[in-house]
Amino acid sequence: MNPVDEDIFQGLGVEVKLKSEQDFLKVKETLTRIGVSSKQEKKLYQSCHILHKRGRYAIMHFKEMFVLDGLKSDMDENDLGRRNVIVKLLTEWGLIHPTNPDKYKEPQLGINQIKILPHSEKKDWTLIQKYHIGKK
Repeated sequence: MNPVDEDIFQGLGVEVKLKSEQDFLKVKETLTRIGVSSKQEKKLYQSCHILHKRGRYAIMHFKEMFVLDGLKSDMDENDLGRRNVIVKLLTEWGLIHPTNPDKYKEPQLGINQIKILPHSEKKDWTLIQKYHIGKK
């Protein structure tokens, strides 16, 4: 089997290409500032991560990462919609290039369903990851 055809992401996430390997850290940092915010406190819960596996990249909702680890996940349509709108934004910003644009077209949540924290406000917020890459 050709390694490019192998489904290393198990049908999860949206596989993407980066302009250069240096863009990985830029996308990773940007994703720490996109998610769901607390209504009472300045807390932002990161929705998606960029996964690098065997020279390939994918944008994954944190619940998809649980599935890849063999854990239970209650991923639903809203989670998919949130992931898809984040992929759309990263694409519009020129940070990523999805290999299959149809994969993130539907469902999509409205942009008002996520919080995008400007880099300048990052220090004023508590950024929370619900999934930590490399830890089980």
